[in-house]
Amino acid sequence: MKRVENLKNLMRDIENFPKEGIIFKDITPILESKQGLRDAVDKLADTLEGVDYDILVGPEARGFIFGMPVAYKLNKGFGLIRKPGKLPYKTYSKSYDLEYGTNTLEMHIDTIKKGQKVVVIDDLLATGGTCEAIVDLVNEAGGEVVKFVYLVELEFLEGRKKLKGIEVESILKY
Repeated sequence: MKRVENLKNLMRDIENFPKEGIIFKDITPILESKQGLRDAVDKLADTLEGVDYDILVGPEARGFIFGMPVAYKLNKGFGLIRKPGKLPYKTYSKSYDLEYGTNTLEMHIDTIKKGQKVVVIDDLLATGGTCEAIVDLVNEAGGEVVKFVYLVELEFLEGRKKLKGIEVESILKY
């Protein structure tokens, strides 16, 4: 519990960002704190204890921030999910709606092998649009998303509802 309290104390709310009426949950104070970063990575890794999976994936850019150290700590590979045109090899592509716009994600066609079990790690669960797109990418590659892990979840946006049948775990809930 001490680690979770430390993380909560480090979170910062930014009003009216990126647009009027939105309260942005800013994780940068966690990243800037050596203990905060350690606590975040350790707590995220703890959520995967006992989970049967082959590889972690995370979306650009904050999924990378947390996914890479968790993958390293747990001795797993990490697959990149990026914005269009950023990956040099052949890709799968999926467009989706955000809480304040639209976006597209891409993944190399060989990131996920047929039958692999995948954990998705990211900083924030909001409306679930990014999550749905990632599930579609993993499914197209022949894999299966077995769990989503987030540092922060905005429960009032009900993003979990879009992830029917897939386990979701968040460290901080608002």
